Amino acid sequence: MNFSVLPPEVNSGLMFAGAGSGPMLTAASAWDGLASELGSAAASFSSVTSNLAGGPWQGPASAAMTGVAGSYAGWLSTAAVQAEQAARQARAAASAFEAALTAAVHPAAVSANRSQLMALVAANLLGQNAPAIAATEAVYDEMWAQDVLAMLGYHGEASAVASALTPFAVLPGPAASTGGAVLVAGFPFLDLSNVTIGGFNVASGNLGVGNLGSFNLGSANTGNTNFGHANIGNLNLGSGNIGSYNLGGGNTGNFNPGSGNKGDLNLGSGNTGRYNLGGGNVGSHNLGSGNTGDTNFGSGNIGNLNLGGGNTGNSNFGFGNTGNTNFGDGNNGDTNIGSGNFGSGNLGFGNKGSNNIGFGNNGSNNIGFGLTGDNQMGFGLLNSGIGNIGFGNSGNDNIGFFNSGNGNIGVGNSGNGVGALSVEFGSSADRSSGFGNSGELSTGIGNAGQLSTGWFNSATTSTGWFNSGTTNTGWFNSGTTNTGIGNSGGDGVTGSMGMFNSGHTNTGNFNAGNINTGDFNSGNVNTGYFNSGNINTGFVNSGDLNTGLFNAVDQPVANSGWLHTGTNNSGYTNVGTYNSGFDNNARDEHAAFVTGNSGLANVGNYNAGIINVGDYLSGFRNSVPTITGTGANSGFVNVGTSISGFFNFGNLASGFANFDDAVSGYLNGDDHVSGWIH
Repeated sequence: MNFSVLPPEVNSGLMFAGAGSGPMLTAASAWDGLASELGSAAASFSSVTSNLAGGPWQGPASAAMTGVAGSYAGWLSTAAVQAEQAARQARAAASAFEAALTAAVHPAAVSANRSQLMALVAANLLGQNAPAIAATEAVYDEMWAQDVLAMLGYHGEASAVASALTPFAVLPGPAASTGGAVLVAGFPFLDLSNVTIGGFNVASGNLGVGNLGSFNLGSANTGNTNFGHANIGNLNLGSGNIGSYNLGGGNTGNFNPGSGNKGDLNLGSGNTGRYNLGGGNVGSHNLGSGNTGDTNFGSGNIGNLNLGGGNTGNSNFGFGNTGNTNFGDGNNGDTNIGSGNFGSGNLGFGNKGSNNIGFGNNGSNNIGFGLTGDNQMGFGLLNSGIGNIGFGNSGNDNIGFFNSGNGNIGVGNSGNGVGALSVEFGSSADRSSGFGNSGELSTGIGNAGQLSTGWFNSATTSTGWFNSGTTNTGWFNSGTTNTGIGNSGGDGVTGSMGMFNSGHTNTGNFNAGNINTGDFNSGNVNTGYFNSGNINTGFVNSGDLNTGLFNAVDQPVANSGWLHTGTNNSGYTNVGTYNSGFDNNARDEHAAFVTGNSGLANVGNYNAGIINVGDYLSGFRNSVPTITGTGANSGFVNVGTSISGFFNFGNLASGFANFDDAVSGYLNGDDHVSGWIH
């Protein structure tokens, strides 16, 4: 049973609804009684047999009887010991249940939480209860996680109790010579107690090769009972995990039903944190994707307790707000109810000032429409700003409605617009294009990060959807400088090119180690697949510096692979140190550090991908204008620094085919713009 998908109403209800530990304790008492009876019977039978054989009954019949009786007495003694073991395990099972019951949330607490939520929702006519609703849901998420941990712990202890039980020995007979073997029906002399299918495993019970542990179904695992490849930990269902009890691949942490997470109990992919339901979050308790912060219900937020998307701040209900406790969209300030307000405490739309009630007021403490000044009541012009076309604009040179910023084409913007060919709705940031952006110079929907192109990115210079790490190209990446999907590595160095890598500087998929070229490697600087050792070229090597297949020993050589110049390289014709892949050249100006590349034909340090020139690059054919530069680019064919996306030339850019600095969007040739074709 997958306890992680069951709500606390179910897990807690089942734990508190049964008969408890009483029946198991009763069974333990019964097993104790049986053990005592069997022990007494064995002693009595041995005594009677000994007296008969030592007395008047002599001859061949007596000898035969003594042999059979001795075997039977031995069986009785063994059965008594096994009955005592069953009693101990029954008591252990009862203790495990009691521990899980103590750890689980009481159903009454769950019911009270749900009742509180319903009351808050029913009274939330103006959205004033949004922070309390979010906090109540966060407590509910913690209850969910607490129950999951309790049930998983109970399942683990109960499984250990069951596995420790020894089946009762059969009565003595012709098969007695099989001893403690595990017998297969129809093949009474086939022993499967220590079978390993595959080669070069360092332990038993593995179905695969190159495992350092037991009972793994897969290859190159370091740990026990993994169903997959290249895991470091126990009981993972998936590949490339560092941790235990993960359902997915490329996780660093425990109990993650998803991939590419760094943390515990995330339901989704590419999260860095705990208890997230969604993807690409940096933080904890988020319900959504691409958030940087905690307890957000939505996507692309920077802050805490936001209900909506693209907000920068805390406790906002809506999209594209910069500030705190706003109810609406595109507000720049605090405690506004409405949209497009620039200031705080406004009730209405498009006000430029504070504490206004109404629309399009340019000032503070006004009640009305289109008023210019402070402390007024009444109706002014359709627009209180200058050069506007539309209604309720308090800024200047806007086309649309309720804009308190300048130069916008759209509705409810408190930031300044870009100009022609860009449309803004509910944005609080300057020079953003799209809907609900609070990050400056962003293009798309719900971006709280600056200079991002796409949807719900909370980090800067990212291209794609739901990225919370910086300078990513792709989806659900919480690490930095990744090109791909669900990568959580890259902090402080370079991300990966591929999918669900939890290590850094990898070219491939599901790598839990670092600087690997290939898939499912849990070691470092490997070229190939399923390697749990380091600096190997090949498949399923658990030792270090091996070239080939299924090697479990360490080789006394400088490199693995062929035709390298340098040390600690894997692959083919690499130059420098700590390279994996083919034809990479690591420069030596960082010789005091671990340098290196993964992939094909990269020149520089910490590059992942193909034909990158520079430092800290991931993707394909990215470069820095000078050979000694530090790029931090992701994507494809970008030239410059801090770039994500495709075919960009400049610095601080995201998107497609932009040719200047500080740009997001598509086909822009001017600097400090977003959108299209500027």
